[in-house]
Amino acid sequence: MRIIAAFLRDLWALTRPYWFSEERWSARALLAVIVSFNLGLVYLEVLFNRWQNHFYNSLQNRDINAFYELLLYFSFLAAVFIAVSVYQSYLNQMLQIRWRRWLTEKYFVAWIANRTYYRMQLTDGGTDNPDQRIADDLAMFVDRTLNLSLGFLSAVVTLFSFLAILWALSGALEVTFAGAAVRVEGYMVWVALVYAIFGTWLAHVIGRPLARLNFNQQRLEANFRFSLVRFRENAESIAIYRGEADEIRSLRRRFLDVVGNWWAIMLRQKKLNWFRTGYSQVAIIFPYLVAAPRYFSGQIQLGGLMQTASAFGQVQGALSWFITAYAQLADWKATVDRLTGFLAATERARVASGDHPGIITDIKDGAVRVEQLRLDLPDGAPLLAPFNASISEGEKVLVTGPSGSGKSTLFRALAGIWPFGVGTVRRPASRVLFLPQKPYLTVGTLREQVSYPAAPGTFDDASCRAALMDCGLPHLADRLDEEQHWAQRLSGGEQQRIAFARALLHRPQWLFLDEATSSLDEASETRMHRLLQECMPHATVISIGHRPSLAAFHERRMRIEREPGGVGRVVLA
Repeated sequence: MRIIAAFLRDLWALTRPYWFSEERWSARALLAVIVSFNLGLVYLEVLFNRWQNHFYNSLQNRDINAFYELLLYFSFLAAVFIAVSVYQSYLNQMLQIRWRRWLTEKYFVAWIANRTYYRMQLTDGGTDNPDQRIADDLAMFVDRTLNLSLGFLSAVVTLFSFLAILWALSGALEVTFAGAAVRVEGYMVWVALVYAIFGTWLAHVIGRPLARLNFNQQRLEANFRFSLVRFRENAESIAIYRGEADEIRSLRRRFLDVVGNWWAIMLRQKKLNWFRTGYSQVAIIFPYLVAAPRYFSGQIQLGGLMQTASAFGQVQGALSWFITAYAQLADWKATVDRLTGFLAATERARVASGDHPGIITDIKDGAVRVEQLRLDLPDGAPLLAPFNASISEGEKVLVTGPSGSGKSTLFRALAGIWPFGVGTVRRPASRVLFLPQKPYLTVGTLREQVSYPAAPGTFDDASCRAALMDCGLPHLADRLDEEQHWAQRLSGGEQQRIAFARALLHRPQWLFLDEATSSLDEASETRMHRLLQECMPHATVISIGHRPSLAAFHERRMRIEREPGGVGRVVLA
């Protein structure tokens, strides 16, 4: 019961926001129509049940006029049933996509806002595959929640609708107990209840491990898919290393994890299906067996027998809803657990950033100032000792130091994305551009790549072509409308030239470069920095680099030295 209570709390926490959101009235109205259609379908089943009594009686009595009248009546009921069923399904799908759209937007914000995604990547290794949770789990959650809830509602309404019918049709049964005759009213209702309770308990005992197995299956499938995407995105590096054999081993290992868990699901579902199929088959013949004595004794006609069997099937089916839906319920619980875990992880990251803000980033116009800035690793180990620094407008500053000393981490701190450490970073609010060592390229047109992070169309085509040509990419100047996966189509040097083309278009007043020319030869590197001096002579440039040739383009030096114990120390020159 504690597990069920915890699950219901998690389910309510995931479900409630949408139904009390700005879309609540339209969502509730749509749900009310769907529920009405569901209830209408149950009422039609009641009418079909009554029709069976009259129809089979007409056959027994050889009443041809009643036979044809009842066929016409059935055609009418069937037409209404078809129309209601189609629109119930259509409106259900409409509500699903509206709910999923709203939830996806909420999860986007929870994951991306305040760079939660970045902090989670650094600190929360337990929350795997956020892309899969947003893309697949949300869709599955909405589908399962609506369909299972409506199915349960139908089962409850069907139960109470047919309970009275079955009670009236089944009559009384006299049994002898301890030498005394006992009269059991509505005995078929009690038989259906005992039959369903026993079946539900046994289904739970057999199928209980499915929730854990389905949770693992979703995780393992996402891991395997992510490995395939990583392989595709790093195809060139793998080919150069000739790492195909190792990649096959890695992919095979991940897929074998998928297969192994799938076998466990198969074996568990086989046991559940053995029971569920046998249970449903016995339920077909069971009401005839129980009601047959009354038919053969002449207490009821053939129509009464068929109606009783149908009503028993409806009551037993409603009571056995848990059995038939058990596999979906297990899958649903696994999805709820994954989404709840994901939201909890985003909340932990948000609370951590509020309770332990770490490095304070103060955005305002003026110089770049670093005040008592200390940088730490995610595990809390110190990386850079506290230091102060000031960079005025128009200065050109070069940051150097051995590999692993913390240069790129300092770059991230200046960008305001590194959360580990203490101190204050003050930097301008506008006309700032950061160029990392590996530029980010989207899947889209070349115009989008050159304009990023501005929207396509911000810069005219002539300016985009001129920037590409100035950066040594004349072969791309006439391909602005071409759509490609540019991160795979362009070399590392070409990608870094694209980044410099962005700088020429945006013309920032403050430009931060993290080894932004590491993939270029020295001649090309020199050309890029001269281009910056010519096109943006008054811009402040803060560069991180290794090559001695970079010193010619910078007036000041900031050097990171390793102290005993591995902690870096910033030396200003």
